[in-house]
Amino acid sequence: MHFLIKSEKIVKVKETIKELSAAIDELLNIDIQTINWEYKPAVDKWSKKEIMGHLIDSAQINLQRFVRCTYEENFKLIYEQVEWVDAEHYQDTEITEILLLWKLLNRQIIQVLTNYPANRLSAQCDTDKKEVHLHTVEWLAHDYVDHLKHHLRQVY
Repeated sequence: MHFLIKSEKIVKVKETIKELSAAIDELLNIDIQTINWEYKPAVDKWSKKEIMGHLIDSAQINLQRFVRCTYEENFKLIYEQVEWVDAEHYQDTEITEILLLWKLLNRQIIQVLTNYPANRLSAQCDTDKKEVHLHTVEWLAHDYVDHLKHHLRQVY
């Protein structure tokens, strides 16, 4: 029974990896010249550059979560997404640099998840700013890809 649970988790993570890889390929195959990367629909709304920057920040945080969960549990790792986007100055960065960094971070996430220790897929970390909100690596990986796909739909 224990082996079946681990096996199911591995299958789910492999499906998540395939989804992430497909999302990377899809974005990298679009004509980036057809997108207005700098347009901000409102002063308090992100441009498409800033959305991609937010996805970079999300990749950085989640990569740290995945790595740390290989050897520890129940730690808190959060970030202030608006403040990070502001501090990174994505609006003033070349889109080719943003897309390259985004691609490389996501390729590293794939590398980590592809080689993830099966016995650590149930390791948890806390992702909530105020309350304790523990999530497993398996859940975090799936949620990360869903979040990424949601924002990519806003870009193209």
